[in-house]
Order: sequence, then structure tokens, then C-alpha cells
Amino acid sequence: MAPVDTVRRARRRQVRPGRVALYLTLAAISLVMIVPFVWMLLTSVKTPGDIAAVPPRLFPTKWAFGNYVDALRAAPFATYARNSFVIAISHTLLNVVIASMAGYALARLRFRGSSLIFLGFVGALMIPTYTKILPEFLIVRFMPLFGGNDITGQGGTGWLDTWWALIIPGAVSPFSVFLFRQFYLDLPVELEEAARLDGLGELGIYARIMTPLVKPAFITVALLTFESSWNNFLWPLLVTKSDSLRVIQVGLSVFRTENDTQWAFLMAGTTLATVPMVVLFLIGQRYFVQGFATAGIK
Repeated sequence: MAPVDTVRRARRRQVRPGRVALYLTLAAISLVMIVPFVWMLLTSVKTPGDIAAVPPRLFPTKWAFGNYVDALRAAPFATYARNSFVIAISHTLLNVVIASMAGYALARLRFRGSSLIFLGFVGALMIPTYTKILPEFLIVRFMPLFGGNDITGQGGTGWLDTWWALIIPGAVSPFSVFLFRQFYLDLPVELEEAARLDGLGELGIYARIMTPLVKPAFITVALLTFESSWNNFLWPLLVTKSDSLRVIQVGLSVFRTENDTQWAFLMAGTTLATVPMVVLFLIGQRYFVQGFATAGIK
């Protein structure tokens, strides 16, 4: 057995040109991806003189960490961050619950029209996001019996400048339903048959038997939903005008004017806005990668 082990060790130590080329390519791609973040971090601690220097300087001559304090004082960023957090958490919880139920129904229940409904969700995946902005805005604006509107949706502002407009339109996404369906579809039918023999109802089978087996799907959908909601800029900008309802991405625009951009403060605020997503990804990256890998196999 000793010679065999020696051969195996020699093969492991042998450098393969293909693998070296692959690692070098991945390293180069990683470097390209991380450069903008490094530039953002370094710019956030530069003085105006360093930012305006020609040629550009990578490292600041003086580390201005006070930019973070000044950026937080320039606008009520605590309120903006709170609003973004409330909206992102609401979207995440609603999307995970509703989309998982819909995905389970489409995967495990047999009813008339289920295939047509699933095709509708697949078709919704093909609709560009920005083409839905105007119809959603009109629905929110003319919502009956809200914001002074009558039963026909006239006379008031509907859901505009309210929490309803910020939370309800993002409550569920077609992609989440599609992803959950793919996961639930792959589970063995014997599990639900045994649960029915034990007297469990359909809701109990969904919650107690099937759902614990698709944890990667929940982590993946939760991370994607939180990221999308946290970084949303256009929709909150359109439907809110009160400073108390502004989100952090809209709040960053205070550092950009028609004549000037305060790059140091803008990069400091952007860095602070990026931190929650980096932390969440580091916490859930194992399930996140597993979720996409499993969905791809299916």
C-alpha cells in the first residue's frame, strides 16, 4: 500500500497548467470585482484636495475619518436607515411566506389550472422591471378608499407617501415562487403520504414536513429579497415625498447637486449602506451558494 500512497501524493503535488490558468483567471476576475469597493473605501476617507488631485491618488495623504461623522450629520440617516430596514424586513418576511406557500401549492397540489398559473409566473419573469413602474404607480395612486380617494379611486392621493406604497408592491416576486416550486418539486412524495397517514393536514405537511427540508431556498430568497429591497432607489423616490419616509439610497442623493458632488461624503454614506449586505452575505453565503447550485441541478 505504501507505493500506492506515494504515487497518490506525487499526483497531488503535481502542478497542472490548466488548474493554474483557472486560478489565475479567477484571481484576476476577483481583483476586477473588488477594485470599485476598495476605491469607494479609500475615497470615503480622503480630503477634497486628494479627491481633486491630478493625476488621481489611490491612497489619501491625510486620512479623514471624520467624513463619516459629517456625512451622518448632513441628513437624518438614522431615519433613512430605519426606513430601509423596516421595508427590507417586511418584504423579506412577506416574500418568504407567500412565495413558499405558492411554490408548495404549484409543486405538490394538483388542481385545475395549476400549469397555467405556473406559466403565468414564468411569463412574469420575462417582464422588465422598469416596464412595471408606471402600472404599479397608477394602481397605488388610484387605490380606492385610501388617501382621500372615493370608491372609484378619485379625489385623493391613494397610497402615495405612505408605508402601504413602500411595502405592498414588493411583497412577493415571481422568481421566488419559481425557486420555491423547484425545491418543493424535488422532494419525495413518500414524505407527504406518510404525513397524511399520520393525520396531518396540508398546512401541517407544508410547515412541519416539507419546509424544513428546503432551508437553502429560504436563505437564498431571503438574501435576494433583502438585497433588492435595501438597494431600491427608483420606487421609493417616486412614491414618497416626506423626509420621514425616505430610504437610505434616496438619502444619499443629498450629496449630489446640479453643480457639485461631495464625493467623500457620498462614498462614506455608500460604505455605511453597503455594510449590512456584506454582513448578511457572509452569514448566509453557504446556504446561498447551495441554494443556487441545487436549483441549477434541478
